[in-house]
Amino acid sequence: MENTHKLVIIVGSVRDGRFGPVVASWVAEQAGLHGGFDVKVVDLAEIDIPLSLPAVSPKYAGDDYPRPAGMAPLTSALADADAFLVVTPEYNHSYPASLKAAIDWHFTQWTAKPVAFVSYGGAAGGRHAVLHLENVLTELHAVTIRDGLAFPNYFTAWQDGRPLDPEAPGYAKTLLDQLAWWAGALRTAREAAPYPA
Repeated sequence: MENTHKLVIIVGSVRDGRFGPVVASWVAEQAGLHGGFDVKVVDLAEIDIPLSLPAVSPKYAGDDYPRPAGMAPLTSALADADAFLVVTPEYNHSYPASLKAAIDWHFTQWTAKPVAFVSYGGAAGGRHAVLHLENVLTELHAVTIRDGLAFPNYFTAWQDGRPLDPEAPGYAKTLLDQLAWWAGALRTAREAAPYPA
C-alpha cells in the first residue's frame, strides 16, 4: 500500500535474560494494529556485529564499506526502511554497546529517516539511554521523534508480555502517528531530491 511505511523495530540489547524481545513484540503488535506500517523486527542478538571497525568511514565508503557477511540482513533492513523504532534498555545511564556498534557500522541507511524510541529500565525508564541515542542519531542526519515510550521499573510494570498501564496503547498510538507522519514526509522528500548530507 502506498500509505504503508516500512518500519524496522530494533531490539537493542543482547544481554542474557534481556527483556527487550518482550517489549519489541508488544510494540510490533501496536504497530500492526496502527495500520500504517509494514513491520519487521530485527534482533541484534541474531546479527554478527564486531566492535572493531574498518579505518574508512561508512559515510564516505557508501556501498563499498567492508561489512561482515553476517551483517548483511541488518544492513539490508536499515537501507529498505522508511522508519525505525529502537527498543533499548538503560545500562549505566546509557544504551547498550551492541546498539552503538550497529549504528556505527552504518551511516547513509539512517539519513533523512525518522527514529522513535521505546525504552525500559529502573526508575528513569531508560530515558538516559534515549537522550544519548537522540544525540548520536542526529549526527547521522536521522530525525528523532519527540514522543517516545518509557517503562520505569519494567520488572513490576509488565505482566504476561503486556504493560500494566492501561494508557500505554494510547501513548504508543501517539508515537506511531508521529512516526508515520515523518516517514511519509521524509520519504516524499528523499524521492524528490537527494538529501544534502
